[in-house]
Amino acid sequence: MQFRRTRRHPVIPNLLPLIDVVLLLLIFFMISSTFIVQPGIRVNLPKASIAERKEIEDVTLVLTKDEALFLNNEKVAVPDLWGRLVDIFRRRPNFMLVIKADKEVTHGRVVEVMDIAKQAGVNRLAIATQPKPRKAAP
Repeated sequence: MQFRRTRRHPVIPNLLPLIDVVLLLLIFFMISSTFIVQPGIRVNLPKASIAERKEIEDVTLVLTKDEALFLNNEKVAVPDLWGRLVDIFRRRPNFMLVIKADKEVTHGRVVEVMDIAKQAGVNRLAIATQPKPRKAAP
């Protein structure tokens, strides 16, 4: 008995629905994701149970872990800090200096920077912190 061989046509999957789904997923994830880019220098701030978030910060002074100073995202040497703060104080006498110090920076270094700011005439100082995660009540 001889069976007749049937010709099989090659199966070509339709890729259009797959491409549509992938593009829709890509668009969905691009729109639904939030991209929070924090400008400036990365600093590991200490945590506090009460941390206020101020939308507009006048002048920001950042102390990094390796004790580098940045005044409004510009690197500054310690001897030049006093002069820069005096210049800012002349232009805006009521500005607030927000100090963002890494939690690994020594306390003495932060106090030294605060002392320089006070000598430059800065009256309003704030130290930036991160809010602690709240514990759930039992």
